[in-house]
Amino acid sequence: MSTATTPTAAEAELAVQSRQAETKSLGYWAGVFKRVRRDPVTIVCGALLLLMLLAIVFAPLIAPHDPYQGSMIRRLRGIGTLGYPLGTDELGRDIVTRLLYGGRLSWFMGIVPVIFAFVIGTTLGVTAGFMGGKVNMAIMRTTDIFYAFPSVLLAVAISGALGAGIFNAILALTLVFIPQIIRVAESVTQGVRNLDFVDAARASGASGFTIVRVHVLGNVLGPIFVYATGLISVCMILSSGLSFLGLGTKPPEPEWGLMLNTLRTAIYVQPWVAVLPGACIFVTSICFNLLSDGLRQAMDVKG
Repeated sequence: MSTATTPTAAEAELAVQSRQAETKSLGYWAGVFKRVRRDPVTIVCGALLLLMLLAIVFAPLIAPHDPYQGSMIRRLRGIGTLGYPLGTDELGRDIVTRLLYGGRLSWFMGIVPVIFAFVIGTTLGVTAGFMGGKVNMAIMRTTDIFYAFPSVLLAVAISGALGAGIFNAILALTLVFIPQIIRVAESVTQGVRNLDFVDAARASGASGFTIVRVHVLGNVLGPIFVYATGLISVCMILSSGLSFLGLGTKPPEPEWGLMLNTLRTAIYVQPWVAVLPGACIFVTSICFNLLSDGLRQAMDVKG
């Protein structure tokens, strides 16, 4: 007979009670921090992202060459070339240096639109969820219009209409992610607005703004933040895709998506050099996804 490995209902209930007891004894955020520390995947992904962040922030200090200076006699050198450990690109520029400086723009275009979308989407979503009625109808039906289009096509269409450039790409990506955060914010606010402590605040004569600021936001910002963290990886991929299509960063600025575009013609000459920007995008996106999953599980007391 094979031994069952799935937990029984009693074991699952015991695990939930254990997490809730831990939260009560330590406090919510202390309990979240303790559960994160016990998750090796989340710790490893967080450490990798921190190392990447430090590398791109201090790129001027650690980069071995100028990111814009090339040489036609050094073009498309392979990995392991003396003085160019990861080779050179189609214009003879050092790949290590370009990746470090390119990470600055890639991270900037992956995080900034999510921050803008988080602020705007949370404001509109919480307003729709708390106010209800016609306000909810107007905001959510407008949001549904954006859901009629896939995120990729919507980002390409907006960026194409506005024109190439970093600012236009950030604006396009912000508009893509605002509806997604609005829907999450509205959903979690709907679950909080009729709880006992909110009703008690209403009965005490507190204004709607005070109730939202003091009682609602503290209970809804956590789930919205975790969801927004998961969007960073998607935003980074979309921003790289826009640069690859010529709708984002313009040459000669280093950016991972743009580097993929310029190196695609060298795939048959130096394939390992050509795929390095894509590998950076892949690793960063996976780390952000796994970090978001770890935070979600740590913050879910019932899970």
